[in-house]
Amino acid sequence: MEPLSATKHNNNPSKPSSLHVEAPAPEPSPLRKIIAVASIAAGVQFGWALQLSLLTPYVQLLGIPHTWAAFIWLCGPISGMLVQPIVGYHSDRCTSRFGRRRPFIAAGALAVAVAVFLIGYAADLGHMFGDSVTKKTRPRAIAIFVVGFWILDVANNMLQGPCRALLADLSAGHQRKTRNANAFFSFFMAVGNVLGYAAGSYSGLHHVFPFTKTKACDVYCANLKSCFFLSIALLLTLATAAMTYVKEKTLSSEKSSADAEEEGSHGGTPCFGELFGAFRELKRPMWILLLVTCLNWIAWFPFLLFDTDWMGKEVYGGTVGEGKAYDRGVRAGALGLMLNSVVLGATSLGVEVLARGVGGVKRLWGIVNFLLAICLAMTVLVTKLAEHSRRYTVLPNGHKEPLPPPGGVNAGALALFAVLGIPLAITYSIPFALASIFSSTSGAGQGLSLGVLNLAIVIPQMVVSVTSGPWDALFGGGNLPAFVVGAVAAAASGILSIILLPSPPPDLAKAATATGGGFH
Repeated sequence: MEPLSATKHNNNPSKPSSLHVEAPAPEPSPLRKIIAVASIAAGVQFGWALQLSLLTPYVQLLGIPHTWAAFIWLCGPISGMLVQPIVGYHSDRCTSRFGRRRPFIAAGALAVAVAVFLIGYAADLGHMFGDSVTKKTRPRAIAIFVVGFWILDVANNMLQGPCRALLADLSAGHQRKTRNANAFFSFFMAVGNVLGYAAGSYSGLHHVFPFTKTKACDVYCANLKSCFFLSIALLLTLATAAMTYVKEKTLSSEKSSADAEEEGSHGGTPCFGELFGAFRELKRPMWILLLVTCLNWIAWFPFLLFDTDWMGKEVYGGTVGEGKAYDRGVRAGALGLMLNSVVLGATSLGVEVLARGVGGVKRLWGIVNFLLAICLAMTVLVTKLAEHSRRYTVLPNGHKEPLPPPGGVNAGALALFAVLGIPLAITYSIPFALASIFSSTSGAGQGLSLGVLNLAIVIPQMVVSVTSGPWDALFGGGNLPAFVVGAVAAAASGILSIILLPSPPPDLAKAATATGGGFH
């Protein structure tokens, strides 16, 4: 297969691609500056890890039933679909004296702090505005939480795109610097995950911040507040240090105006007009990549959404807001996610070796998708074993409380979390790298280019968010029905990856294994 170059697929070389942006071409920055910017990923992922491990149980604690909890997560993919292309487009053309990317990174970090405050104090603010702590549903707290959660996802998307684009700017197209930049970004993602899941699995963190426990906020809620305080402190510290240390070259207003005039001459709405134009120019390899990515995220999102809830309900047999079994399961799930992140970080550093060992990146992606399908299917076996071995203790009030599952069942569940770190590392790297190879837009603006592949990620998330709750309810509740659908989607993704997905050109295959990514 020949290299996919812009001249090969564009019959009119003088006509720029719809994503084309002639950005300044600075010299590569020192590695220490790249590391400083990449470290912001640790702060972002710390908060994201807390979302994945603690927020689904938290929204149910506020009174949102399991069937509707998934709808809360719609804000993530919707904001990703809208915010990332808009922010990417404008950050490619920003003429601020502070640079193109740094203003968006700073605004995103401040917005995260505001959102986290609203989420953490939703129960207290709801009680202050009239919610009763004796009622199971707290409508005012839910409203405040939803507002904060939407702001948080918008802010996370404001941070992610410009951070990755700034890393590309600092690398200045040099392959070794690009490999190093993405390796460090993936590494700091894993660090943030480990810190977030470790904080989420520790039940005594509220003792560090004793003021977090209030009449409206129990121990679980107080721990969540404490975790978010640490998240804010870490993110603001890393973002401030990076933005202070790393300077950008300012994009001239004349150049930005010329780009805008050129885009306006093509008609349509800027940003989204260019994004849709990019889809019109996509070649067959990119369409196949989008299809495989779409199926891959249909497989991933149910587990990422309900993994700790699965541990609390199916494995530990607990009920939200009743007894200690559910809380113990959620903390065990957070521990599993921490193990997942450790494996994720280790695997990220060895993707290139794994790809060479199995005969290429597309085959590696297919194999790990089969591994994902097996792990999701194994959740059914672990659940059945936990139910078969369930034991109870009688509380003083006469109620029966489930005891923790046997060590073998608990170890099996945690092993699934850990093994899933392998396919997750591939999901965070290879699709993003293949997209840059197949798109054939050698002069593309780094910000807006992320929006093309991002749509194949956020649309499946929206579908899963809308359908997973009612789908699970159709089979009597619980999380297993959505996990089974995920297993089927993962298997289909693996088959298509191996059979239909073209291999990258040999001279670019190494770059494919070194490029990292992520989702929100």
